[in-house]
Amino acid sequence: MNAINPTGTATPRVHLDQRVQLHGIRWQEYEALLAMRGENSGTRVTYLDGEVELMTPSIDHEDLRTRLGRLLFAYAEATGIELEGFGSWTLRKETQGRGIEADECFVVGPITRPPEIPDLACEVIWTSGGIDKLEVYRGLGVPEVWFWKDGALRIYCLEGEAYIRTARSRLLPDLDPDLIVRCMAYPSQTQAVRGLRAALRASLA
Repeated sequence: MNAINPTGTATPRVHLDQRVQLHGIRWQEYEALLAMRGENSGTRVTYLDGEVELMTPSIDHEDLRTRLGRLLFAYAEATGIELEGFGSWTLRKETQGRGIEADECFVVGPITRPPEIPDLACEVIWTSGGIDKLEVYRGLGVPEVWFWKDGALRIYCLEGEAYIRTARSRLLPDLDPDLIVRCMAYPSQTQAVRGLRAALRASLA
């Protein structure tokens, strides 16, 4: 089955995220669902106060997710920043009724003990709808969340109990978000990384 995109043409399902939302799910049922799914499934599970979203990302979603992650690693390598990636690490906190698996998540700086939460979570919004992920991250206390949507990067930093949108990352303050946006538009992931490295070299020349 195909969907109709805004141009009026059919969009193959392979290019659309597939979502199923469940209601009235208790925490124990959510954890049982995670256990049944196992560690190797491509389906990501989000939980918020009894609501569960099962999302299977499309090929386009995965391309953008991987591209953004590669750019961050390339930036860290070029600038000497310690950056550890943890992929779609399952974050959950029963007392807050929240659980999520980021598209990508990172710890910035040297790791001296196993982290309880990442410093930075990144989400690609490719198909609209679903659970409010920023609210999930707020309850989990993740310090910074990036959303890539419609060719734009939105950065949110946690202040007290709420996120505020910021022009730059607080974790990576020297990283120009516009550089990431430009590199995300390259025809391939490899060209995107090369473009970022070239831009960084030029800025230091």
